This record gives sequence, C-alpha cells and structure tokens, in this order.
Amino acid sequence: MSERLIVIGGDAAGMSAASQARRLKGADELEIVVFERGHFTSFSACGIPYWVSGDVSERDDLIARTPEEHRSRAIDLRMRTEVVEIDVAGGRVRARDLESGAESWTDYDKLVIATGARPIRPPLPGIDAPGVHGVQTLDDGQALIETLGRTEGKRAVVIGAGYIGVEMAEALIKRDYAVTMVNRGDEPMSTLDPDMGALVRTAMCGMGVEIVSGAEVTEIRTGPDGRVNAVVTVDAEYPADVVVLGIGVHPETTLAATAGLPLGKHGGLLTDLAMRVRGQDNIWAGGDCVEVLDLVSGVERHIALGTHANKHGQIIGSGIGGGYATFPGVVGTAVSKVCDLEVARTGLREKEARAAGLQYVTVIIESTSRSGYYPGAAKMTVKMLAERRTGRLLGVQIVGGEGAGKRVDIAAVALTARMTVEQMTALDLGYAPPFSPVWDPVLVAARKAVTAVQQRG
Repeated sequence: MSERLIVIGGDAAGMSAASQARRLKGADELEIVVFERGHFTSFSACGIPYWVSGDVSERDDLIARTPEEHRSRAIDLRMRTEVVEIDVAGGRVRARDLESGAESWTDYDKLVIATGARPIRPPLPGIDAPGVHGVQTLDDGQALIETLGRTEGKRAVVIGAGYIGVEMAEALIKRDYAVTMVNRGDEPMSTLDPDMGALVRTAMCGMGVEIVSGAEVTEIRTGPDGRVNAVVTVDAEYPADVVVLGIGVHPETTLAATAGLPLGKHGGLLTDLAMRVRGQDNIWAGGDCVEVLDLVSGVERHIALGTHANKHGQIIGSGIGGGYATFPGVVGTAVSKVCDLEVARTGLREKEARAAGLQYVTVIIESTSRSGYYPGAAKMTVKMLAERRTGRLLGVQIVGGEGAGKRVDIAAVALTARMTVEQMTALDLGYAPPFSPVWDPVLVAARKAVTAVQQRG
C-alpha cells in the first residue's frame, strides 16, 4: 500500500522536498499532494527587486519550474488552495479552495510544512491603504509594478533599510522615482556593524536616495481618494505616491503554532538535524518557517534565504524517500548590492559576539578587488572579528566595488571549518592581477587580525 505525503507550500523548500521524494520513490509507493495558496511555484523571491527595476524583463524568468512541470512528475499540485488547519493527532489537514471557498480534509502519512515567511506589517494607521506594498511573492511584485505603472506621482518612501529595503530603493531609483528611505536604525543594513553600514549609506546617498535615520514611523497618511500620500514619523512627514515595506519578515508559523508544534524564540519551527519537527516522527519543516543553528555562536536563528530553503527541501525529501541527509547549521552568509557597491557578511557582528559572551578583536583594512595597476580595480573594505584568546575567526563583513562581495565565501568556508585567523593566512587562494592583489584582501585582514590577537591575547 502506498503512503501519502502532504506538502504545505509550493515554493523552494516545499517543491524541493516533493521533487526529491519523487526521485527516490515512485507514484506506486508514495502519493504526493502539495497545497499552494498562491498563483506560482518554485520562484525566486530574491529576484523580485530586479524585476521591478527592469533588470529582469519578464516575470516568468524568475520561475524555475511551473505547476504543469511539477504535475508531469506525478505530483498532485493544488494551486490557490490554502491549508487552514493541521490535525496532528488525526494525521490530516483541512484545506480551502480560495476560488470557490470549499473546504475538505485530506489524510497524510507524512507531512512537510514549508509555509515560508510573511513581510512584517506593523499595526500602523493606513498600513493597508492602496499604494502600500510588501514584497515577498510574485503576486506582490506584480501588484507593485502595476501600481508604479498607473501612479502619476514619482515619490516613493521605503520603510526599513534591510536587504529588501535597500534593493527596492535601488529598483525605484532606476524607475526614476525620488526615493526616501525611513530607517529606525542609525545606518542602513543592520546585518552589518554600524561602521560598515555607514559605507552603504554613503553609496546610497550618492545615487540619490534620501536616508532618514533614527526615525519611528507613526502613520501612513492617505488622501481624499483613500490612497497613500505621506509617511509620518515622530518628527516629520514625507510625501509618498507609493510606499514599500522593507522592514523584514517573520516566520509564517500560525498553522504550526495552532497545531501545538514547537517554536523557537524567533517564532520559527524547531527541527532536528534531518529537518524533522522536534517531537514528531512524521512531520518535517524547512525554509523560511524554521529556525536554524548558528554554527559560530551556537544559538538558533531565523534566516530567510532561498539557499537554505532549497537545501532543507533536498534533505527532507531524502529522508522521506528512504535516504539520509542532515542540515548541520549556518554561519550567516549573505550578499547583496546597491548599484555598483557589493555588500557581504558572514559570521557574527560585534553585537552578536557580545551577546554570545565572546571576547574578540576587530580589524578593518582597505584594499582593491584586483591588482591596483590593473584596469577596473575597485576599492573594498574588509572588517574581521576574531576571538581574542584563540584567534578563531568569528565574522567578516565586506563592502566594495565589483569583485568584492563573493570574497565572503572564503570566510564562510573558514568559519564552517572553525579556522583561526592565523590558519587563514596560509590559505592557497588563486592569484592573477585581473582577479586579486598578490595578497587577497581577506588574507590581508586575517594577517592584521593575527597581530591584533597577539597584542590583545
């Protein structure tokens, strides 16, 4: 007799799990049913800002695999169908057809929860007014593009200065909008230390973004037509024809919480190394709805990234299909760009190192992405944190021109291997003038960190 696998969520983690399980087990052994409440599957949410900006011309370029392609692989994919209840004791879910409103129960032998994350929408007056947009799904991107196409004014306010906020500010600049970014923090990109975030602010101001720091939004004001026309803070008011929320996301775990499944302090589901929900034998979870172990600090964090979601799905599908795989954790690597400026980080910021009770040293160096004499060499700044006594690498942040961002991968590997900064100085990295100075900037920072550890240790 075949088993039934139900997957809640048809994007990265959910469809990766379903596809991997199907590779390992045929339809006669495993029936796979996927419920997806949206209009699209397997799409790149990270690419939405570049679609909005026009760098990506077609929406479908962001879709890795369509519903029809999934169905051709013997996956029963039910679009525009939302799971509204999980009955753990009964081994079933209740789903609602969003077009007809009809509801029905479906039994499962195995369940995957891949409900993703939702944009944070603070309970402000006017937050749901026409012209206010979160950006999480292709539907969100389409709605924003339509608003930009029919809005007469050219004033935009971005609330929040994280990855999404910064990328959307650039997208709106490219669409000839006057952009104001309202940020609660002192510097944009709170995933960086403030001294590195200041470099991002300088670059954004240079491309024409007005950045308002230390500002608390109190209201989104609307005009006589009900549409947004201003963002109000404690101290000022900023005219707006369109507002984009870039405040961040929160794990979408309402279903899981109601079903009594375990959540962490960030609101994400807690799983074991095989991505099985803790305390459950037949329920798995992955993607933006889970918390993951930080391998540097040893604490659990919520990090919403497509790279993790796809890995989670592969691991879950392998376990369900009879194989074996684990997800040991992350070091917190992320990379982005603002026009020609590349921004990257991995490991711990100073704030996180202090919270973990670590004593550390920091160093900052300036270098270039190529040999200084080679055409196109771009400036870059590298900040490195190392444990004060042992010299263990704790974190790296990089801000610079073309060729800077992906250098963070060197540090990500070193963090995963728990290398010291002294060990890093011996890394045999590739060198040629078009790609790097003789001493790669990351290794220059490591050398300086070694000296700091010796002096402070």
